[in-house]
Amino acid sequence: MINKRLLIKNLLAHNDENSFYDKKRKLNIGEKEGKAKFLKHICALSNSNPKNNSYIVIGVEDEDNKIVGVDFFDDSKIQNLINAYLTNPPIVQYENIYFPHLPKGKVVGLVTIRPNGEITSLRKNIWKYYGGSVFLRDGSISMPKVFDIKIKDVNSEIVKTIEKSARNNIKLTLDSVINFINNEHANLESHYQVFKEQFVVCWAGIKQKKRDKTFYSRVDIELINEQVKLFYSALDQVEITYDDNAFTIVEYVPLGLQNKYKYYPLEKVTITFQPNGMYAIDSNLIFEAPQFDKKTLHHIYNTNNVILEKLKKNISITENEDHDLRNLPATYMICYLNGFHEARNKLDEARHLLKSYDKDIYELYKATIRILRKIKYS
Repeated sequence: MINKRLLIKNLLAHNDENSFYDKKRKLNIGEKEGKAKFLKHICALSNSNPKNNSYIVIGVEDEDNKIVGVDFFDDSKIQNLINAYLTNPPIVQYENIYFPHLPKGKVVGLVTIRPNGEITSLRKNIWKYYGGSVFLRDGSISMPKVFDIKIKDVNSEIVKTIEKSARNNIKLTLDSVINFINNEHANLESHYQVFKEQFVVCWAGIKQKKRDKTFYSRVDIELINEQVKLFYSALDQVEITYDDNAFTIVEYVPLGLQNKYKYYPLEKVTITFQPNGMYAIDSNLIFEAPQFDKKTLHHIYNTNNVILEKLKKNISITENEDHDLRNLPATYMICYLNGFHEARNKLDEARHLLKSYDKDIYELYKATIRILRKIKYS
């Protein structure tokens, strides 16, 4: 079992970016350029490493390897994006890795690329890259190749050594459990559960009983052995269940209009543990968009547009408009899910305006975009 935090340290310490790993300050697959560059790097790393894993580390300064972190990102459907744009796609996994010095909610992203033995290429045009393009790593650069490709296995022994030196041990596991309970979440109710005598899952949050179910808010869930954060949210509610073989998370999101909210199930994630030291994560989107009165939605949509225009023109907004602004990301999303297709573009316009206006509203915006991203790739 690999301790992913140690693996990242080993990758960063081994060398600068090269033909088996890349590093990024941040990842933006919400915009066409960022998505295209991400796909290019996946393609190049997969082609350049036919017999070993390759990696992208996200949340690291390029100049000095300083680990600064990025927001928690839990797009379990990222493989759908890879499959949609790449021919002979590799298996790609995105994980959120805990580092003790980072602020709460910040992690280091680790993208693991498992080759498939075939030449990977772009399936269709995206940004300035043409369908059919093939990329390879030339040192630390992902370059297009237009000639006959002969791939050599030059990295498998190096990567095998790096991965071996990142193996977990009992001390790292125990230290991490104690740190999770006593330091990270000393002010919250915390639990741990051992599966198959090998895997340790820790979780913490504010516990609430509703009828026959137990929910947690301000939830943090971590697979301790690998230092992987399975879930983190300061907003949503989560139902946690487990048995001898599996740990299941059902996430609920609050949605509503005019201060009347209801919690809707969004996604069910089940981690199934095997006695051979392996585990599998299965994610299913179970969200059904709530439907609201169209007349009410038209009023809210127009109100949001007026507020957005005021922000664009740097015009002061009223106290009531400030209240509406705090609901703007969620209400734009509800409008979009109810057939107001332009509401998605309005959300994109609002991004930088909300970020500069209020930090808390921007956090609500990011939570909204996260839901829409899950829906899109499911």
